[in-house]
Amino acid sequence: MPSTQTQISCPNCKKMIPAAVEQLFDVTHEPMAKQRLMTGQSNYVSCPLCGYEGRLATPIVYHDNEKELLLTFFPFELGLPVNEQEKMIGPLIKQATERLPLEKRKGYLLKPQANLTYESMIETILYKDGVTPEALKAQKERIALVERLIQEPKAATRSELIKQNENIIDEQFFTLFGRVAQSAVANGGGQMELALGVLQKQLLEETETGRQLQESVKEIEIATQILRDAGKNLTREKLLDFVLEADSEARIRAFVSLARGGMDYGFFQNLTEKIDKASGEEKTRLETVREKLLGFISEVDKQLEARFKQAQSFIESILAQEDVDRATRENIEGFPQIALDVANQLLQKASEQNDYARMGKLQKMTQVLKAVSAPPSPEIAFVESLIQAPDVESVEKLLADNDALITDQFVEALSGLVVQFEAQAKQGNPEAVALSEKLSEVYKIVLKHSMQKKQMG
Repeated sequence: MPSTQTQISCPNCKKMIPAAVEQLFDVTHEPMAKQRLMTGQSNYVSCPLCGYEGRLATPIVYHDNEKELLLTFFPFELGLPVNEQEKMIGPLIKQATERLPLEKRKGYLLKPQANLTYESMIETILYKDGVTPEALKAQKERIALVERLIQEPKAATRSELIKQNENIIDEQFFTLFGRVAQSAVANGGGQMELALGVLQKQLLEETETGRQLQESVKEIEIATQILRDAGKNLTREKLLDFVLEADSEARIRAFVSLARGGMDYGFFQNLTEKIDKASGEEKTRLETVREKLLGFISEVDKQLEARFKQAQSFIESILAQEDVDRATRENIEGFPQIALDVANQLLQKASEQNDYARMGKLQKMTQVLKAVSAPPSPEIAFVESLIQAPDVESVEKLLADNDALITDQFVEALSGLVVQFEAQAKQGNPEAVALSEKLSEVYKIVLKHSMQKKQMG
């Protein structure tokens, strides 16, 4: 487990409460450890007694063998002398070192870099990732603004802050805000989660970037429904018609993000034929659409390439472990959606190069990934059919026809899905927005059905 559940004294009310404490972030051994540290998911305390929420003051060791990075941080407020600090930090460094094969144990392990503040440790990690000092400064400004907005209780004052700083409220700002919200949800944020929801709504409504994001989400919902209605009858020709009928640039972009695979050579050949047959304003319009399509597709392809490289880097870090099967299972939640495709491509390349050792490791990894991506259980398949039902009456009929599946466990699992997708929607995931709303509607109907079933029983 990445963290240890223990009892701590609440920094505010001093009562003993449970908390998940993580002190060793060994990226070499577990790649997802970096994400937990950078997004603030670890060592966050939420007191159920007094409502206090904040980062837990605990010693931290961060290790990345690839970047030859060994960092330590010991909170000043703990007030321990250096020799006591070393007694606490030493075993963590030893643990990270002993996990490495002998050939990877280098001189940097003997000279850990001490950090006076938590923030300086994060900056060092980002700097090693290639983030420039200018970018770090801009990120600091965004973080400071997020903190000021969260701490400001008055909506009018927040509006003034938003106006004064709109130049840094960009997509990166919303990404950062989403991480804060994700951390609040993951740690049972309570009032903090509610406050962030109110603040997010204000940011979306009062900033240009926010309004653009809202428009993007709305257009993706509409495009998703159009493609869903087409179903199995969707062809290149029909997809092209949808694009040409789009009444906004945002709608065209939405179709590209959802149906990039269908916009191949044949798709553009059909578009070119339409352009050749057209004249005047219609020809100009079609040529403009083609130009926009090519630009949007280029953006999507670059994003896919970046995701591919990220997935490949993640997979390589798992392959570097001695027990690939175990490492894959331990980090299964960190694997991106395209991981299986990337692993299969790497396996094919290893086969062509007769690299049998690498083939063996990749085969173990793909076996685990295939097992995880196996066909869904009857319950999950049933949830999918409920989501796809066109109206309330259809949902109720499905429930009546599958009454045996509506157990307390099913209702509880569905409730968990609702919470999960609501959290993703709040982070600005456009696909999760529409799905979250549909899931919430379905959950209410299922809950009502379950209660009626109990009353009749």
